[in-house]
Amino acid sequence: MTTTSHPLQAQKNYEPYLVKVQEYVTFHEQGFLIVRGLVPQDDVQEMNAHMDEILSGKAHFPGVNPPPQEWDSDKKVAYYLRVHMLHRVLPIHERFLLHPRILDVLEALIGPDVLALQSMLFFKQPGQPGQGYHQDSYYIPTFPDTLCGAWLALDTVDEENGCLWMTVGSQNEPVYPDKDGVSDNGQENLSDLQPIYNASNTDERANGLTPVARKYAGREVKAEVEPGDVVFFGGHILHRSHRNTSQTRSRRSFVGHYCNARSWVPWNSGGSYEGPSGNYLHILARGETHLPYAQPKFGTPCAANQLPAPKARRVKEKPMMSMMGDDDGLMILAPHGNPEDDHD
Repeated sequence: MTTTSHPLQAQKNYEPYLVKVQEYVTFHEQGFLIVRGLVPQDDVQEMNAHMDEILSGKAHFPGVNPPPQEWDSDKKVAYYLRVHMLHRVLPIHERFLLHPRILDVLEALIGPDVLALQSMLFFKQPGQPGQGYHQDSYYIPTFPDTLCGAWLALDTVDEENGCLWMTVGSQNEPVYPDKDGVSDNGQENLSDLQPIYNASNTDERANGLTPVARKYAGREVKAEVEPGDVVFFGGHILHRSHRNTSQTRSRRSFVGHYCNARSWVPWNSGGSYEGPSGNYLHILARGETHLPYAQPKFGTPCAANQLPAPKARRVKEKPMMSMMGDDDGLMILAPHGNPEDDHD
């Protein structure tokens, strides 16, 4: 694992979010889950103020090239659409990627061990484009595939300003490989799997995932949300967004991608890495792992810098149990290796 020179930062007190059974079921039945009001409004306002500084050209830091100073304010605003991986550059992005309330939900959906992989900041000002049908697991491979996105709304988001659209049912589709061999992240071991082309293209006629999406005609759902709401979605579900057609409203969002910390991750946001995987570049957010991991650069509290992690969640001082048959032929749990429970 890597180390950090930054001391552990003070953590705001958040009331833990406890995922309900129906929310867990909804995530698996529909491929996505909206948790309303998950992130407090003062946090949302903090990120929006930070984005205003970026848009104005006042914020300068590695990874974001400001527009030329001679541009007028409207042109500067239109300059930005999205920026990636700022959690490696700025403390505020690390804190949002490791937000305890978001991790509470992920721990229930894909955990208990959670690895934080990617941060993205979307500005999507009036007139800016959306993104066509795509599957996130094509871009960020994890093995086993446990990828999950967490899309935090920073504005009121609706159809007019370019909300997410989720194709319910497509979460059960495999990850489709690219026809041109641009990447080998798609699945390869299905006999009738046809490669696709131009994933993410906003033109449905040019996007090779459109025929897959049409198998679920009538099941595409728009995720209209308010600031502080978070959309969680698995890596296989087909989703897209349209152009922001509003004349005055932005559609800002902060997006994190995560996986189970015991998945192998050969990915580093387009960058290089040494060894068989890039796990050592990503932050252990919750739980434990047998794989390498990174420390948060700016000392945000998480499992990586609060080890040893509590083991009570699943490792208890109890004997190993096996599934056995009792005298009535019913299946019961019995201590592993107990001779009295062995049957011929």
